[in-house]
Amino acid sequence: MGYVIGGIEKETDADGYLLEADFSDEAVQVIAAADGITLTEDHWKVVNYLRDEFRDNGHTPNFRNMVKGLQDALPGCDSKSLYDLFPLGPAKQGCKVAGLPQPYGKGGY
Repeated sequence: MGYVIGGIEKETDADGYLLEADFSDEAVQVIAAADGITLTEDHWKVVNYLRDEFRDNGHTPNFRNMVKGLQDALPGCDSKSLYDLFPLGPAKQGCKVAGLPQPYGKGGY
């Protein structure tokens, strides 16, 4: 399985995560559509947060740190609101939709 982003087929792993990060907005739109997610402003805030964390740290945070880290961008952010956005798991599915490689272990630091 792969995604066609910008006219180029991008390789994925068996779970549909890109093997190499793609920080384009088109990547988010293509992957979200494939996962049946209609993007909202809150989705983009999560995507941008995860991308920034990946760029700054080389990996993404685990779910608990993700909830804490999103408090400024999404006031009132909690587990339920993140699962409403990414029902298959905010730390994992959020990374996938953000165009990032699959997080391993328990989702990062």
